[in-house]
Amino acid sequence: MLQDATILITIPLPANVSLSDDPTARSVVLRRGISSTHNTPALDRVLMLDGREPDLPTQALHAIQRHGQVGGAIQESDLLSIAQFELTEQFFSSDALQRFAAGGRAPKLPAGRTDSEKRGRLFFEDSPVTGPDFKKGACGICHSGPMLNQTNQFFPVAGLRFQSINVSEFNAAGNPVRPFVFRNPDGTQVSVWSPDPGRALITGAPFANGGPPFLFDANAFKILSLWGVKDTAPYFHDNSSKTLEDVAAHYARFLPLTPAPALLTQQDQQDIVEYLRLLE
Repeated sequence: MLQDATILITIPLPANVSLSDDPTARSVVLRRGISSTHNTPALDRVLMLDGREPDLPTQALHAIQRHGQVGGAIQESDLLSIAQFELTEQFFSSDALQRFAAGGRAPKLPAGRTDSEKRGRLFFEDSPVTGPDFKKGACGICHSGPMLNQTNQFFPVAGLRFQSINVSEFNAAGNPVRPFVFRNPDGTQVSVWSPDPGRALITGAPFANGGPPFLFDANAFKILSLWGVKDTAPYFHDNSSKTLEDVAAHYARFLPLTPAPALLTQQDQQDIVEYLRLLE
């Protein structure tokens, strides 16, 4: 907790999922960061990094019971009050986002002021990712929509909210790797060695939408909004990136492995970071 700002959470294993190193286990303890509350309560229906909570009152209930470990009866009125409080002014990263939540105009990508910011903006535009360098639109593939938190029309499936960007695969946080076994309805099995399979522990399936390329539930996590991102360090589900510079360095390692293999130079990384700091 002191080193990485992660907490231990217990996730029940779906009926078709087991651990081959502990076959009788029906839950697993994982190390995860705490998601930012910036804009999320009012503008994001996907709650928690794996999307396991259906609404704000239920999320509050489980936080009290499981994380806070508070016993006794919990009044529904108290849960509703917590949910209402999370919709107030201090939970928005900017006045523009608060106005959007109230039915106003959707936020737009800022143009950028410096040359570095303007170059950085190109990575986040909704445009086809094409050669020769595959950089323009490379970040916008997964950070699209009004909240910059979903896949765009140039991804195999538009509007997805969960994606793997190899955070669990690289495991920079050095968390224990466990052997998860997923039993399919046809009796076949898929083994996933991972420190945290993410969304797959909620769906019980390692592949999403039948498994086209890059549609995995295994090691996939919620695509987070980028509005206010300069104020929400550390980053990723395991807090393995402590700064925006660390985030850019992660993508410099990840993007060459994708179907559109962009190679990020140090200047590219700096430009991306400078632009992210504009997104208030």
